[in-house]
Amino acid sequence: MAISLSVVLLLAVILVVMIRGGSMKAGPAVVAVLFGFFLASTGMAPSINRFMNSVADMVNQINF
Repeated sequence: MAISLSVVLLLAVILVVMIRGGSMKAGPAVVAVLFGFFLASTGMAPSINRFMNSVADMVNQINF
């Protein structure tokens, strides 16, 4: 839960920065948000969640 919340927050910040910076307009941003929302309700959601968790675990294992 904590990982998914932080990823959502990070992606929201990136989306806001892209909109304010002019590299993404509001229309495509709304489409991207709706795509993510509807993708989360499909059968692919568990696979995407497992993939993101494995990426987070891999990053967590990297020692700097």
